[in-house]
Amino acid sequence: MAKDLNSVLPPDHPKYSDAVEAMKRYHQAQAEGIRGAELERLRQLAEHQFQAVTDYQLRILGAPAKPNH
Repeated sequence: MAKDLNSVLPPDHPKYSDAVEAMKRYHQAQAEGIRGAELERLRQLAEHQFQAVTDYQLRILGAPAKPNH
């Protein structure tokens, strides 16, 4: 895949901001002592958002595609 630098997400893109906010919610929940399924849900949401941004950036920059499940 050819590199398309015009499609790279800038650091202030809403997808980055959303991922950072999700991570903040996760860490805030940890600090508040939230445990169990709710904490795990917040962790997975933050992880998924960061992974989605990373996967997109890698595809745009020409990295080999990994299988989508």
